[in-house]
Amino acid sequence: MVSIVLASHGAFAEGIKESGSMIFGPQKDVAAVVLTPDMGPDDMHQKLLDAIATFDDQEHVLFLVDLWGGTPFNQVSRILGEENKPDWVAVTGLSLPMLVSAYGARMGADTATAVATEIYSEAKDGIKIKPESLQPADAPAAAAAAAPSAPTGTIPPGTVLGDGHIKIAFARVDTRLLHGQVATTWTKQVSPDRIIVCSDAVSHDELRKTMIVQAAPPGVKVHVVPLSKIIEVAHDVRFGATKAMLLFETPQDALRAIEGGVPIKELNLGSMAHSEGKVVVTQALAMDQNDVDTLEKIKSHGVTFDVRKVPADKAENFDELMKKAKAELAAK
Repeated sequence: MVSIVLASHGAFAEGIKESGSMIFGPQKDVAAVVLTPDMGPDDMHQKLLDAIATFDDQEHVLFLVDLWGGTPFNQVSRILGEENKPDWVAVTGLSLPMLVSAYGARMGADTATAVATEIYSEAKDGIKIKPESLQPADAPAAAAAAAPSAPTGTIPPGTVLGDGHIKIAFARVDTRLLHGQVATTWTKQVSPDRIIVCSDAVSHDELRKTMIVQAAPPGVKVHVVPLSKIIEVAHDVRFGATKAMLLFETPQDALRAIEGGVPIKELNLGSMAHSEGKVVVTQALAMDQNDVDTLEKIKSHGVTFDVRKVPADKAENFDELMKKAKAELAAK
């Protein structure tokens, strides 16, 4: 895996490393190197070399640096010249979109060069202005939140694309629906053609729909639809060439979709928020009796469960979590 050095003036590199971990989970072979007021250029140079020495892979190193021309960059540039490694690459303008993009890119790339090439456009696309009226005319437009239409918009009903069955690449229950962890980590992992948020409540809430669209990752269409629409789409043969990521706010919504014929084989449990009457099962999951009953009904449909927030997390045992939830509820 490509190793990453984060280099900055002050504690910025340390802070953004922590922020990246909140979104993408803990990362191996990532080091933050900071320039403090009491340090000189040679001190920074040595700290960078010390950081590289901790990596398992020292042949493929990506340096993400805060500012072109500053001391951190100058010392990274010096190292690149001294070491003459063919796959040591530096990119300036360090930002959180750049970092999470790099984390995702290195999951499927063998070289720092490939990661640097991939993150460049996504880092630029991470710059947005609100209100949108101030966004320059050449800035990327937000993905549409309308219900998904047939893939080309002109395909007659009954036309079979692919094998006539929509591909559910990933389905997740998450109280927050589309947010940083989903838009970056899971989208990188799954590579869907489109993300479909399935919720009766949200599909009628223009504010929430707008917020979801603004969280969309670059290059992926996002739709917010009622549950009846995703059931309709699942039976529409025109979506046979579509690879979709489905997001549900509650397990009850997921069950309705499954009972309606949406072909979900595995359901990721990412987040179920705590509220009155629920017991805390994990740091991310809280359940009441209705949730427990619903999840058992989902399991009875042959669906398996993947219980984790981000791909880097170790999946938890679903049956053990259900036992804990039942015991906690019985003790109330």
